[in-house]
Amino acid sequence: MAVSARTAVALGAALLAAAVGCSPTAKHPAGSGDQAAGRATPSVSAPAGGGVIPVGPGPQSSYTAQVQPKAGSCHYRLTAAKQPLPDPVCTPGALSPAVTQATIGSTICRTGGYTSTIRPPVSVTGKEKIGNAASYDYTGPMGDAEYDHLISLQLGGDPNDPRNLWVQPPSPDHVPGKGPNNPKDAVETHLHTAICKNQVTLAAAQQAIATDWTTAEAKLGIKSATAASEPVDSDG
Repeated sequence: MAVSARTAVALGAALLAAAVGCSPTAKHPAGSGDQAAGRATPSVSAPAGGGVIPVGPGPQSSYTAQVQPKAGSCHYRLTAAKQPLPDPVCTPGALSPAVTQATIGSTICRTGGYTSTIRPPVSVTGKEKIGNAASYDYTGPMGDAEYDHLISLQLGGDPNDPRNLWVQPPSPDHVPGKGPNNPKDAVETHLHTAICKNQVTLAAAQQAIATDWTTAEAKLGIKSATAASEPVDSDG
């Protein structure tokens, strides 16, 4: 009786091994398809983000042009509506340590403005924009592209950390030659207003804009900026 039990166990193990070996559900090799070829993802079903956003050096008394990612190493993503999003590896966003929930009253929400006092000069960002265009293989008119803070200065983004800046190409409805006309700017201004009215937290707004600016308002449960009355603060 004991020999028969051992035989049954051995037979069951053999059958199980055979079944696993013949399984028809083998996975595709990692890195195959469009992603391995370096092509832009045509739509975003699960936007990047949701992790810890790095913290940059913050506002400086003087700025120097920052080294940009290697040429051709960054790849735009596109939403279903063909709006551009940055490469989450090259441009995950970066926060200013000077702006926290406790300091918004004396920084981004203060009367008289804040962003103009910490913005790097064009002599610096102009050089960075050229380098970043090469990083993203952007070959369109430079005057139609915005060198954009992913997390804008009015949302507490770092002023000159290269992880927070990218050459944002024109949106699908852009008129060539008309200069930057970025719908992301209106979203940023609307989120800024919501922060300063204590409708959303600073951290929630920063995470939402870093993940996907086109869905930030919906994720935060606030009315679309297309119907908002506040003026747009371009973050170029």
